Amino acid sequence: MHMTSYVRDVTPIAALHYGSYHPTRLSLISRSAPGPSQVVEVKNLIFRGEAFENPMADKKRLAFSIIQYLHDQLRNGGLSSDAQESLEVAIQCLETAFDVSIEDRSLAIPQTLPDIFSEATYQISPPVNSGLASPSEDDISEAERLKSEGNEQMKLENFESAVSFYTKALDLNPTNAVYFCNRAAAYSKLGNYAGAVRDCEEAITIDPSYSKAYGRMGLALSSLNKHAEAVGFYKRALELDPENETYKSNLKIAEQKMKEMPSPMGAPGGFDLAGLLNNPSFMSMVNEH
Repeated sequence: MHMTSYVRDVTPIAALHYGSYHPTRLSLISRSAPGPSQVVEVKNLIFRGEAFENPMADKKRLAFSIIQYLHDQLRNGGLSSDAQESLEVAIQCLETAFDVSIEDRSLAIPQTLPDIFSEATYQISPPVNSGLASPSEDDISEAERLKSEGNEQMKLENFESAVSFYTKALDLNPTNAVYFCNRAAAYSKLGNYAGAVRDCEEAITIDPSYSKAYGRMGLALSSLNKHAEAVGFYKRALELDPENETYKSNLKIAEQKMKEMPSPMGAPGGFDLAGLLNNPSFMSMVNEH
């Protein structure tokens, strides 16, 4: 039997079990000359489910990855007892809804959710210095002057003016982590904490060892009541600058605030898992087979 005929013959049967077939995997085999080894390979692909799309299996793998992430949060500690209980209930709900167990390692994928998220956000927002020409000596010198002007405006509490000077400095030298971090401080003084977070992210991207950027990120996140996230940044700041008393003090405050915060049924970081699980549309999708 010719290979393409074999694929055509087995596809309708296998599709009953695996959904629509995955044309790429099969076409790669069917283009070459047929032979017994290829027939065996197609059979293996089909009965392992690798030649076909399997939406339910993908849902199970995704659910497993979410459950794995929630388990990691429990193991890492730093959560209030209410938050821990909420996560445990959320894990039970997800395991029941998707009929998966954290013990089923066959559903595990090579990358964790945080790894996948980091890669995705990196692709969406590449480093700010990517593809930019290096500033000239004159631009660097003028940018430093503008930064100094911004610092003076900060001392005078002219925060909007400080933002303007730091922005002009960044226009000339957009690869300087200090300028972003200084503008983040000015944004925080103006109550623009989201802007401060963005600038701290840029500073950290440029210089991952810049402790002040992590410290200011912690302050901005705390001001947004994201105390759990702030704790992580304060800890990183202390790793880079272990003797900094300000970071130590701010870390203690953030940890205390995190414990004091009410813990509705939901995961940390503002993700309302309880609302999701109580959403009829979501649960209808979950129960589709």
